[in-house]
Amino acid sequence: MDLASIKKKLSDFSELVMFQHSVFSLPFIFVAMVVAAHGWFGWKLLILGALAAVTARNFAMGVNRYLDRDIDALNPRTKHRPSVDGRVSSSQMLVFIALNALGFLLVAWATNDLAFKLSIPILIVLGAYTLFKRFSALAHLVLGLSLGLAPIAGAVAVSDTIPVWSLWLAAAVTFWVAGFDLLYSLQDMEFDRLHGLHSIPAKLGASRTLALAALFHLLTIFCWELFVRAAGLGGWAQAAVLFSAAMLGYEHYLVRKDFTQIDRAFFTVNGYLGFVFFALVVMDVVF
Repeated sequence: MDLASIKKKLSDFSELVMFQHSVFSLPFIFVAMVVAAHGWFGWKLLILGALAAVTARNFAMGVNRYLDRDIDALNPRTKHRPSVDGRVSSSQMLVFIALNALGFLLVAWATNDLAFKLSIPILIVLGAYTLFKRFSALAHLVLGLSLGLAPIAGAVAVSDTIPVWSLWLAAAVTFWVAGFDLLYSLQDMEFDRLHGLHSIPAKLGASRTLALAALFHLLTIFCWELFVRAAGLGGWAQAAVLFSAAMLGYEHYLVRKDFTQIDRAFFTVNGYLGFVFFALVVMDVVF
């Protein structure tokens, strides 16, 4: 295989797992690591944390794409994914899933004993989302929990314990992700109804889904505030909560104004939110 073919295959895998969406989990694993370490946590944990986040997400997305090939082939929005159009074969996806699962386990083993003990339960949760949406509308919360585990993993990596503040941060991320996944799922509401998929938009309709997403994001802000207090953080972290509240309000404004803005609300707004939250928490810890 020549260099051009390798680059093309890497591009196909990047598109398969939507690698750019790693921005949702990376900031909060590092928020937890900074808070647990009361500052800089070292190059070793930086590398291990990044590898854990990337391999975990690759595993979860690989499982999702592999199991959803039949559904994605029917949906006009997803029928051109590499898992459907043949650019990435089923056997290649299985190898990709196995390698990332192994990579995650090795990273956990290299981190500490508690991280390794939690690694297999975490992989089970990460793989559960795709199965859940076939029989339960709770799939949105399972997806949220998949990313919500990131800050717990970050705290465990540094402290070898699960502090209370990391649970509040995990709850916040869970509701944050579940809320914006509800908004994102509005695009597939009619498709889900037609094919018997158990999404909340398919069951409740657009207006109730919007209301529930707003409730989830109110709970997000509440849990972020409890995280700040439980971690003993100060004014910069409070500013992170206020900024996040404003960004989530803007996200809901965009979606309610025009459903065609869902991609912009989903990726751009939430991507900025995570990195600004991280930066403000770092400033709080440093200053």
